Amino acid sequence: MLHSHGHAHPLLPFKPCSGAYRARILASLHFPVLTKGAIIGWSGFRRRNFRVSPVLNSSSSQFSSFCVTSNAEDFSVELDRLLGLLPEDMRRRVSEHPEYSDLIEVVMDLGRKPLARFPTGDFVLSDHPITMDDIQHATSLVGDFAVDNRAGISRTLHRISAIRNRKGTIIGLTCRVGRAVSGSANLLRDLVKDGASLLLIGPPGVGKTTIIRDIARMLANEYKKRVMIVDTSNEIGGDGDIPHAGIGDARRMQVPHTDVQHKVLIEAVENHMPQVIVIDEIGTKLEAAAASTIAQRGIQLVATAHGVTIENLVMNPALEMLVGGVQSVTLGDEEANRRGVQKTVLERKGPSTFSCGVEIITKTELRVHRNLEATVDAVLSGHQPNFEVRKINKGSTDEFEPRLSTCDLSETSRETGTEETSEINDVTHCHDKVVSEENSSKDEDALCVFLYGECPLNRDEIARTCVNTVRDELSI
Repeated sequence: MLHSHGHAHPLLPFKPCSGAYRARILASLHFPVLTKGAIIGWSGFRRRNFRVSPVLNSSSSQFSSFCVTSNAEDFSVELDRLLGLLPEDMRRRVSEHPEYSDLIEVVMDLGRKPLARFPTGDFVLSDHPITMDDIQHATSLVGDFAVDNRAGISRTLHRISAIRNRKGTIIGLTCRVGRAVSGSANLLRDLVKDGASLLLIGPPGVGKTTIIRDIARMLANEYKKRVMIVDTSNEIGGDGDIPHAGIGDARRMQVPHTDVQHKVLIEAVENHMPQVIVIDEIGTKLEAAAASTIAQRGIQLVATAHGVTIENLVMNPALEMLVGGVQSVTLGDEEANRRGVQKTVLERKGPSTFSCGVEIITKTELRVHRNLEATVDAVLSGHQPNFEVRKINKGSTDEFEPRLSTCDLSETSRETGTEETSEINDVTHCHDKVVSEENSSKDEDALCVFLYGECPLNRDEIARTCVNTVRDELSI
């Protein structure tokens, strides 16, 4: 929070920060501005808000991106335990690969050559096919396989998945490398700190579990919340009774069977009084209903679901409850004509279980829907929803550099847009950037103003006018 320092002007509730680490910090300002007509002369025009949102207000060490929670030696030990499942010659070939530290998984299928998968592609580990002895040796070194055919290695995050034949014999293994990446949730830090319930959506292998693991650690260690993880297949907290250090001080409840995950969710709330519940892979109606019940009790939820976009959840009968549900509504002739739509339309049935939705595009790029209900309403009404694109630029000198933008409405929606359309897409339009001091030749802190809401005027001209006005008032 930025405090007033005796200035009478209503637009000056802050004073630029100083200290050993100086960064460009955006302060919070809210003041009325026109969205129709000229800038000068306020009467007769509908007012909306400009907003300048905070990006960074801490030391740089808090935002160091993509650092492994345990040191490199600890991760090397954990990786060696996974590679211990392989015969000696295969283990040697993996360790000699230039992308050894970026290994994704090892695939062993009976009668086929073993493969190691790296970011650049597959690598054949041996010219000799996998035998039953190789598979039996590997399975003897891991824990028991559950009903979902998953097992793990105690106190590591690695996941071993089995393929069985009709008789139940294991004939294939997928040995996936698990990593605890501290900083992977930094792009969502503002939402996490504000207590928003987050739903993370993405295809398999994009890093959903890694992000919610870091969110659990962040909430428990940095924000001192009571965090309870409902770990379906021990992917978040690792295999074994003692959870992995990657979850920090968060507690973990294991699920004996996937069919009872919804019961464990309710049990976690009723027995352990958590402030935050973390769930991995909500996939059934019962689990979605349990999550909705927990949200109504005022508990912050962080969960993942398989999908690519919010639209996938809206059209998924099993998971639509997470975004409020969908119902068909018949409109009267007058209302249908006013909206310019057919008489039968789809509308959101109720409140969304989660306040924010996050689509994971890649491991370094997220698409954030700050108002999930508004996004669902826009999708159902045929409009393009607004969102923010947040990225971590590894090649930049900045340790944390989010770039936020939104998708504009199509020209059709602009022409037929009504007051309801404006409310549907009422989300912050901003493009925030943290600039390190070493890249700047000026000592004064930057003051940036960004548009809030849909505006028919030229956005750059309005922003430039407002910046000049504010600077004159602040004598910058």
